[in-house]
Parts: sequence; C-alpha cells; structure tokens
Amino acid sequence: MQIPYKLNVLARMYDLYDDFSAPLDFVCVRGCTACCTQNVTITSLEGYRIVQHIVSTKQLDLFRRLQPTTAQERFRPAVTTNQIAALCLQRQDPPEESIEWPEVPCPFLSNNECLIYPERPFGCRCFFSTKKCNSTAHAEVDPLLLTVNMLFMQFIEDIDQDGLFGNMTDVLLCLKSEVHRKQYEIHPNLNRSPGLCVNRRIPGLLVPPEHHAKIQPLLDQIKKITGL
Repeated sequence: MQIPYKLNVLARMYDLYDDFSAPLDFVCVRGCTACCTQNVTITSLEGYRIVQHIVSTKQLDLFRRLQPTTAQERFRPAVTTNQIAALCLQRQDPPEESIEWPEVPCPFLSNNECLIYPERPFGCRCFFSTKKCNSTAHAEVDPLLLTVNMLFMQFIEDIDQDGLFGNMTDVLLCLKSEVHRKQYEIHPNLNRSPGLCVNRRIPGLLVPPEHHAKIQPLLDQIKKITGL
C-alpha cells in the first residue's frame, strides 16, 4: 500500500475509534494529564503522520522537545502487539517487560495541553479510565474496552507491516530525517534503530469468547476500512 492510502486508512481507524469511544463513561477531561508520559508507543505510520504535521505546519521546535527524552529511561518494547498475539495464540509467554518506568511527562505536553492533540497516536486516543488516575495512581479500564483497544492496535500494526514499532521518541527521531522519510515512503522497512521492533501481520485476534458477539459489529467496520 502507498503511504497516502495507508494514512487515509489510519485516519478512518482513528475516526471510527473516536465515534466508538465518545459515549463511553469515563472521567478523563481536558487538562487531566496523569497518563501523558514519555512511555507512549507508536507505529512508524503514526510517527510519519505526526512528523508530516510538524513539518507542514513549520513547528520544527517540537523536535527539540524530544532531545532531552533521549537521555532518560523510557519504555522501549521488546515485541510488537501482533508478536504478543502470536505468542499468546501459541500458548507461549511473551518476554517479560519491566513495568517500572519513570512517569516523566510527555515531551509534547505544555501547560497540561497536548501540542499535537489532533495528530496524537492511538496509544493516547485509547487511554480512558473510569476513576481519576491522580487518586488511584493507575487507570481503571473496562475489560471490553481493553479487548477493543487490542483489536485496533493489531489492525493498526498490520496496516504498517514491515514498518517499525517502539517508543514515540525513538520513532519520531528516526523519521525526523527527510532521508528516512523518503526511504519509508518507498518501503516501510527502515533501518532498525535501537529500541525499535518490526511490525508484523495479524496472526489471529485476541478476543475472549465472552466478547465475540459484542465486538463483531465493530470488527466488521474495521475490516471494511482496512480491507483485511
């Protein structure tokens, strides 16, 4: 798939999720930024969309916000979402990943506002809590929403198969280079940078039996959008 087509599919996936999540019961409001940390993960397609926005709007100073993050500890996944799915379907344990990472604010956060909010990646769009994170120190998410989020993440990764997956800082700094962006436009298989994984195709969907009927209408829409 050509980049413009993949970006269109990604945008339609975002719109579908926004429509799905709009009526949900959650406590998240504008200015609530407890979950806005530097530990967000994204695909290279999502990163390309963000970089394209930064470059086209001439907000190149946003790239400078990423530099301090490179010297800080942050979550750098060892495997992608679909790799986790493949291991689970084979009844194997995914590699253990530390959950103890510094809760450093996202580099795009300023005065409790997201500087790239319209272009924010799925990892940010899907983060909802039924209780205030500030009071519980963690988010509380409905199990069905977790299934839906996994569903979207699997398809978003599949759209960008052979692209990269990793911490937002690592992906964006990789695509900051015009040379790398041109390379990505020709073929998604960029030179792997430290901390980045290669996206995989969907090996099977991680949907618990009790959620099959509930997510089927949404799954039908996703398949129509992606053609998968």
